[in-house]
Amino acid sequence: MKRQKKSRNKLLIYTIPLLILALFIGVYYYAIKEKGSEQTTQGKENPIITQPSGKNTKDSKNNQNSNLEKIVEKTFSLSKVGKVPNISFVSGETEWKEVNQEWGKSDHISETAKGRYEEYESHHATIGYANNTVNDIRSYNSELQNISLNEIKKTGGEPDAIRYYKDSTLDQMILVYHATASTDLLWVLPVKTEQEPNPKVDHISLYTQIEKTPGQQGKVEKPNQQANQTISEVISKMGLEDKIGQMILAGIDGTTMDVKAKQLISQIHVGGIIFYKNNFETPAQAVQLVNQLKAGNSSSLPLILGVDQEGGRVTRLPGGLVNFPPNKQIGQVNNPNFSYKVGTLLGQELKKFGLNLDFAPVLDINSNPNNPVIGDRSFGNNAEIVSKLGIQTMKGIQSQNVITTIKHFPGHGDTSVDSHLDLPIVNKSLKELKELELIPFERAIEQGADVVMVAHILLPQLDKTNPGTMSKAVMTDLLRKQLGFTGVIITDDMTMGAITEHFDIGKAAVESVKAGSDIILVGHDYNNVVKIIDSIKTAVQNGEISKQRLDESVERIIQLKRNYSINDTKVGNPNINEINNSINSLLNKYSQ
Repeated sequence: MKRQKKSRNKLLIYTIPLLILALFIGVYYYAIKEKGSEQTTQGKENPIITQPSGKNTKDSKNNQNSNLEKIVEKTFSLSKVGKVPNISFVSGETEWKEVNQEWGKSDHISETAKGRYEEYESHHATIGYANNTVNDIRSYNSELQNISLNEIKKTGGEPDAIRYYKDSTLDQMILVYHATASTDLLWVLPVKTEQEPNPKVDHISLYTQIEKTPGQQGKVEKPNQQANQTISEVISKMGLEDKIGQMILAGIDGTTMDVKAKQLISQIHVGGIIFYKNNFETPAQAVQLVNQLKAGNSSSLPLILGVDQEGGRVTRLPGGLVNFPPNKQIGQVNNPNFSYKVGTLLGQELKKFGLNLDFAPVLDINSNPNNPVIGDRSFGNNAEIVSKLGIQTMKGIQSQNVITTIKHFPGHGDTSVDSHLDLPIVNKSLKELKELELIPFERAIEQGADVVMVAHILLPQLDKTNPGTMSKAVMTDLLRKQLGFTGVIITDDMTMGAITEHFDIGKAAVESVKAGSDIILVGHDYNNVVKIIDSIKTAVQNGEISKQRLDESVERIIQLKRNYSINDTKVGNPNINEINNSINSLLNKYSQ
């Protein structure tokens, strides 16, 4: 009996702690279950915290995409009546007083070359003015900043133009859509990269070209005669001679506007003028000549005024401007920011002299050390360096609203003959060209090149008989179709030995137009201009060149002029010391 009692006591000693432990575990699991239940309930009440998966997530994303698409559509639609989303002002119509009454005093005012800009932080907007009329509405609305590059193109299609802007803090691409004949809708985004191929909008700008009042200096009223006309409407009202004239960029003799120069712009209506060193003696004389040509232009279309301002040994502007090192030295520095700033200052130089097109940058790869014409004009013998630095120089020039010309397509670097004297031959296959010479051109085209200059080079494996400037295989099949270039194609100077030693200049120009060129460059001799125009006119009249072929080129030329808001506004004398100080400062920073 005593032994049984001992056994029961021993059993109790072990059982009680086990019961307590079981009770504790039960309470613990009950608490966890209650907490889980509470979280589940909260999740049902607040689906933002716990986003359900599956169909609901997909629906939410579809709704978001649909909303963005509606905003893009609304933005494009409003731009056609001069408005942007969430802002009541009308670009080109609303006056400063109305903005001031509705929004009050601005937070910050800045004066630029384009006009006065006033910032309104609470409205996430900046308003630009010309003569106290709103002409630029910039919106930084957060809804717009959720829109990506692909979404813009999905609704608006490919832009009418792409521009680029870069400084120490920004590297942006600007998609330009022509809302009306006088108003552009600009979508401003970071430049796309491999890491971010589909960047989102930084801001939009609705910019209207406003005609200056008669009291203001300049002649911008002429282009604005067409302000409410589409390009096709402008072309439909042009005569055959006017169309052919637009396709000519002519050189002039001397330092003043003589009788022949006057005929070029007042009767023949050439699309533009190229200047050489012998046209310019001093800054004052150069500006006077430029202003005389602008004033004498009787066409409703403004003049392209171009010059070879490359830096190094190819410079045209007068007045003791500090020269830039040749591209070869810039290639040795191999700093993209330096190249961009060189381009910016080249653009500023042209702008100060009233010019609007630079025949630069050179994108030839200097692969032949015996090359007599390119040499140190090239950034080097490496395709990557030439591409990278050439494109940055191009973007720098464009940032000053100056047209760029990439040259000499499809590559003049592997020649041993100077095309100024005779016709060089490059016996390379298309495959070989794609592996070297074409790389910088292809990349620059992707980055928004404006004009491509084609070289007088015979490429027998592409075209056995015609040099590049007369070859459909080079200009249409390769440049247009394979590389996708939609801008303006210009020939190298047709008065060079490569053409005149082997072809009749009039027939060569006809073949060039048939092959796909938009502008025939005639650097020297008024009689050459007359002969080329007569030859093209005859070719059109006898059906050798179609009117549609002319219209295609004229459309591209007018589009280029509109993209850069080219006009015949006169300029004052440039401040050479100011330009030189900027150049010296840049060279001191980057040159050793």
